[in-house]
Amino acid sequence: MQQKMVDVVFTGSDRTTLAGDVANKIGTYLKALAAYDNNIPFYSLFPSTSIDFSIMDGVKEITVEERDPEEVTYISGLADGKIQSVRICPEETVAANYGFDITPARLITGLITERGICLAAEKEIKELFSDKFN
Repeated sequence: MQQKMVDVVFTGSDRTTLAGDVANKIGTYLKALAAYDNNIPFYSLFPSTSIDFSIMDGVKEITVEERDPEEVTYISGLADGKIQSVRICPEETVAANYGFDITPARLITGLITERGICLAAEKEIKELFSDKFN
């Protein structure tokens, strides 16, 4: 992105708030920050069923799944001539292994669903899904 080799970023969303925040796989937030910093448009594409109209603040209201820390403290590798699980950090290392991160709407250029494209903002989402608010 810094070298101007990226024109636009597209990611998915597992859950989207009414305010336009997006919960997606780990790394999405960092991609959004990099895109924002380099003035590159950042879009999230998802089916409208991924929108949770009851949630406004993704950071505060979406519970992010924590996975087994061993997924990041061990790898499968060859030890003593056999494929084994090998620890890659000291035993006392504490690890967090989150499955998702939250990208705030302020970093998102637009949301793309089967209904169309809108800004990542409550007003725009409500206009695109006006039938849900009548």
